[in-house]
Amino acid sequence: MDKSIFIVVPAYNEAAAIRSTIEELTDCGCSIVVVDDGSVDNTWSILKDEPLYAVRHPINLGQGAALQTGMTFALELGAKVIVHFDADGQHTAMDINSIVEPILSGHADVVLGSRFLRKADRAIVPPSRRLLLKLAVLFNGCLTGIWLTDAHNGFRALSRSAAQKIMIRENHFAHASDILTQIRRHRLRYVERPTRITYSTYSLGKGQRAWNAFNIVIDLFLGRIFK
Repeated sequence: MDKSIFIVVPAYNEAAAIRSTIEELTDCGCSIVVVDDGSVDNTWSILKDEPLYAVRHPINLGQGAALQTGMTFALELGAKVIVHFDADGQHTAMDINSIVEPILSGHADVVLGSRFLRKADRAIVPPSRRLLLKLAVLFNGCLTGIWLTDAHNGFRALSRSAAQKIMIRENHFAHASDILTQIRRHRLRYVERPTRITYSTYSLGKGQRAWNAFNIVIDLFLGRIFK
């Protein structure tokens, strides 16, 4: 791997999982930027002892804001590719090669992870989560004009030029839809690549609840009114 590939990890109260996530990523040989989004546990103290770039929000601003902070920081350090990677251990670093390959080969500007491209990956998605995600795919497609097999998958990669064009304005869960809107607006080339999601009790507890779908709709609606 290449140090010009920066992995941006937004983290909020992830003390229970962040060390194992970092250890897995360290083996990849990429640069790592973890943005502590105002955690009130000991996430920040753990980060200070790890071989990475650590950035901290004094208060919790939301995952979208943490990703934007991490991307801005990575671009300032000369990142050629930026990978978004969740802190809760649900992603696997083994998928990073396939996520960045379309960008490195010049075939895409943005690569979006999908847990529905491989049968084995689809099989481990809990039924209730599968229904919610399919509804989100429909919502995203109607809203953004970009039709994917997965929605709100936090595993994605952006070329330097794409990261410079995309400015995440939705601070919370709606940032995933906001990114798609900007991909279309800037006419960026995008592809999906299969990713495996590990569903543990911890990651399920940290993930989106069904009622967050309503929050996403509200965030996007208000964003379109006041942008």
